[in-house]
Amino acid sequence: MNVRQVIPRDAIPSVDDPEFGDDYFGDADEEVIVVDSGNDDPARAYPVRILDYHEIVNDEIGGDPVAVTWCPLCGSAVAYDRELGGRVLTFGVSGKLADDDLVMYDRETGSEWKQSLGEAIAGDLEGETLRVRPSAMTTYERFREEHPDGLVLQRPGGESEASGPGGDPEPIDYDDAPYADYFESAGFGLGAHRGEGGRKWDRDDLDPKTVVLGVERRGEECDSDGPTDALGFPLPRVEAAGGVATAEVGDQPVVVFATPAGVHAFENSGYEFTSAEGSAGEFRADGTRWDGATGESDDCRELDRVASRRLFAFAWQDDHGEDAFWSP
Repeated sequence: MNVRQVIPRDAIPSVDDPEFGDDYFGDADEEVIVVDSGNDDPARAYPVRILDYHEIVNDEIGGDPVAVTWCPLCGSAVAYDRELGGRVLTFGVSGKLADDDLVMYDRETGSEWKQSLGEAIAGDLEGETLRVRPSAMTTYERFREEHPDGLVLQRPGGESEASGPGGDPEPIDYDDAPYADYFESAGFGLGAHRGEGGRKWDRDDLDPKTVVLGVERRGEECDSDGPTDALGFPLPRVEAAGGVATAEVGDQPVVVFATPAGVHAFENSGYEFTSAEGSAGEFRADGTRWDGATGESDDCRELDRVASRRLFAFAWQDDHGEDAFWSP
């Protein structure tokens, strides 16, 4: 693992006192990370346009302390429980990268955490792992359709290094998209973002910035000390398989759907899903139609969403190796 300091600590400011509202200043087709409360509280959306400048939101959702995290270089969106061993952690941006992935630090112990893994790689908590919370990346339009009473993270303001890459933090203009050129380019990693040349990619079956939905399963009941099984579902492969993929990750049967509203993973109760002809993002199983983005059926059944990580293929391979990808 290549860990290096690339900007000063907190040059990209985390959001520690998030404010929410009903409106979003961006476009309907822009991506948001959605976290459900798990109770009667409204779901919350965290726009990527805002996260590009902050990368971490320390929040409390449904009474639970949660960190919503985003690494633009890795396209990595993961929500974590912030409580560990009876202590609530608050995360900031360390200014370091590990294999081009965001390294977070917790302000309670100073331990450093690889964002895509949720694992402490240095400090007093080294070896500890954060529990992944179910989340989804979708469009703001779809979020609003599914959650008409949902809340949206508002612009915190301030200064961020993302406003002037490689330099001092500058005032944030949320109308700018600092990673737009990077997302559209073939290169990947910090060098590609800074125009200094990207990393080498040695495979031709997947592009390095292919969107992957990663599912992990640890030991008994996801014990953080147990062995890990991990499988990444590349979006193009799921689409080529009719928009649906099934597999077992550890002892958990999983179904993954590719939809116009993103790629989503759920627990599978043994159903055999096929795409619903003429309805993108909808599938048929057990005599009824299912929405692949929500896991809900026409007869009011609902699949349980699986905790997952959305990231680029190169980042998943950095963490789990070249064989940890699903194939039909």
